[in-house]
Amino acid sequence: MSSTVRAIYENGVFRPIEPVDLADHARVELELRVPTEETATRTPLPEGLKKVYSILGERYNSGYTDTSARHDEHQP
Repeated sequence: MSSTVRAIYENGVFRPIEPVDLADHARVELELRVPTEETATRTPLPEGLKKVYSILGERYNSGYTDTSARHDEHQP
């Protein structure tokens, strides 16, 4: 079986960033590759999250330039 597990090395231990499907004390072989900054930040987003970011990325013009001025408008 072969898979890629992203991990952080700290205090002499490799700590996986995401869940790993292995039994406790399972023996593994590691082939270390330090990712470049470009590849380390390019984690693919789930499709649903892409849609959320797309919506949030659209500009919305409410006509108000100072939203903080209306902060207490809906307070009882």
